[in-house]
Formats: sequence, C-alpha cells, structure tokens
Amino acid sequence: MTGLGSLIGRNCRLFFKDKGMFFTSLITPAILLVLYATFLAGVYRDSFASAIPAEVAVDKALINATVGGQLVSSLLAVTCVTVAFCTNLLMAQDKVTGTRGDLTITPVKPATLALGYFLASALSTFLVSFVALAASLIYLAIVGWYLSFADVLLLFLEVCLLVLFGTAISSLVNYPLSTNGQCSAVGTIVSAGYGFICGAYMPISSFGDGLQKVLMFLPGTYGTSLIRNRALAGVFREMSAIGFPEEVLTGIKDSIDCNLYFFGHGVSQGVMFAVLAGSVALLVGAYCLLNMLRRQKV
Repeated sequence: MTGLGSLIGRNCRLFFKDKGMFFTSLITPAILLVLYATFLAGVYRDSFASAIPAEVAVDKALINATVGGQLVSSLLAVTCVTVAFCTNLLMAQDKVTGTRGDLTITPVKPATLALGYFLASALSTFLVSFVALAASLIYLAIVGWYLSFADVLLLFLEVCLLVLFGTAISSLVNYPLSTNGQCSAVGTIVSAGYGFICGAYMPISSFGDGLQKVLMFLPGTYGTSLIRNRALAGVFREMSAIGFPEEVLTGIKDSIDCNLYFFGHGVSQGVMFAVLAGSVALLVGAYCLLNMLRRQKV
C-alpha cells in the first residue's frame, strides 16, 4: 500500500503541477456553464414552453428553475467524463517521456502501477467535478431552488458514480496511447462529441428514431438522464403540487430525456443507476485485463 500511495501522490502532484492542464480542467466547467446559460437556455426554455398547454399558467421562477436544472445536469454529465480524459493523460505522457519504462523496472508491481494511474485520475476528477457541482448548486440557488437535502445528497452520489464511469472509460481508451498526437486527437474527439452522444447538448428525444435506439445502448445516456432527473426532482414535485396534469408532466419529462425508453419500454431510475454501475465494473474489468495481458507479454 505504501507503493500505491506513493504512486497516487506522485500522479496527483504531476497533474496539479501542470498549471495549464489543471486550470484548464478547473475553468472548463465554469466556461461551459456560461455558454450553456447563454446559448442553450433559450432552447431549453422553448422546449419546456412547447410541452405546456396554453391554458396552464406557470410561474416564471419555476420555468427558470426547470431550465437551470437542465443546464447544470448537462454541465455535470459532460464534465465528469471529459475532465477524466484530461486527468488520465499522464498514463500516456509517461510512455512518451519514457517514465513508464523507468517505473516498470522498479519493485512496484504492474497491477499497482495501473491502479495508481486509475485512482489518481479519479481523485483529480472528483476535485474538479465537485467544484463544478458547487458552482451548479449556486447557480440553481440564484435562478430557482426546489431541491431537498436528500436530492443534493443523491446528486452528489450520482456525480461520484459518473466520475468513476469517466475514469474507467478514459483509462481504457488512453491505455494504448503512446504519442502526444494520439492524446490530442482523443481529447479533441471526446470534448467535441461526448456531449452530443450522451444527450447533454440536445435531448435524445429530438433525434431520429434510429439514432435514439443506437444511443440507448450507450451508458452515458443513462448517466445524463439520471443526473437530470435528480437536478429536476424538486421542480417536478412543485409542478405536481400546483396541479400539473400527469400527462403534461410525462410530456415534459419525455421532451428533456428524464424519461428514457428502450425499444418502447420505460427505463426506471433504478435501472439507469444499475446500467451505469455495471458499465463501470465492466470497463474497470477490461482495464485490468489489458494490464494483465501486457504483463504476460513482458
């Protein structure tokens, strides 16, 4: 455990020592929140308004809280995964600089080395994601607060799970990388594309039927929906309390991906959580298997 602790400490220090990478990772959530509030707020507000019957009067604060919940859930869904790819680049950079080769000739076991990269990336991503979560909660408090203490705790838990998912998938994807060009290419692709395929930028319900079915096989889709349900839980309770018809509430949830349907069958939040947790286990298992095969070859 001493060797593992030293590796985790070493990897975390290198990440925080790289001021460019650290501050870029830290400021990215704030930039995304500003961009979302500036460009996507109107789209979300129109989507929400179109799902409400004309005869139903809705308080402006409730509308703002609904839009805010969509924005922060999109921010958290993207941040927890894309930041993990940044924090996990040390694995590839050590190969580029030759440090990985130096580490393999030390008494540290290959399994310990692999676990050190994973845990250090997870810890660094947790830090940045919790900063993003704090900023999101402050934003919700400004635009409209309907969350309970239990909602906040569950949101915290789901962010933790999504961070583990981001760390697991980034560990698996970054494992074979061995050049700076490959690292840059992967980072660019993930940053540009992940928000779309997980439903963070645009609701999956707005895509074509064929694409919707394909995206329902991706774990990130369920992670986004899970966080969105949690961020909007208080809003939905308030809507129900003031007399929103059940069919209207269902229509709103359908339009913003709080309700997901796998080939016509509704997916409960418990199943979403299980899918995401199972995906973490499978990805971590695959990462461990790659390291075991590498050890056998060596």
